[in-house]
Amino acid sequence: MPQDDSERTPLLNGFSVAALKRRKPSLCNSATLHRFNGFALYEVLLGVTIFAVGVLALGRAVENCLNASMLNAEEERVRQILSNRMAEIQVAPGLPDTAKEFKINTGYGIVKLIQKSAPADLTEPGNIQLSGIYLATLSAQWMQGGVTQSKQISFYVYRVR
Repeated sequence: MPQDDSERTPLLNGFSVAALKRRKPSLCNSATLHRFNGFALYEVLLGVTIFAVGVLALGRAVENCLNASMLNAEEERVRQILSNRMAEIQVAPGLPDTAKEFKINTGYGIVKLIQKSAPADLTEPGNIQLSGIYLATLSAQWMQGGVTQSKQISFYVYRVR
């Protein structure tokens, strides 16, 4: 006596072949499955595009941070040059030079340092002229990205005659 398929085939994932044959047919046919596969491809392409845009934006942000760090280091070097020259003028004996110019290589480029000093016309209450006080001005000029940049400080120096 011939056996039907359910008797010959062992259970498949908990279902017999006869039980699988009795199940209702699914609503998915090959065209529907093909559409879902195409939809998955669009999802993947969209995900890769969003990821690429994010990576490009992150790269741009890192580039901006590096540029800002370099500019900050360059300006810090110029501030240090001005501070050092100011300290030299303050501790040097005698009157400060009325006009002097230096060219300093900083590693970021040449910085032109201009020093000027003149007697400060300061008066005390009661119109008494204060003598021995000089106004010193230091100016630093340098090129940064093809544009001239400058910083300037002014300070007083007291010298007894």
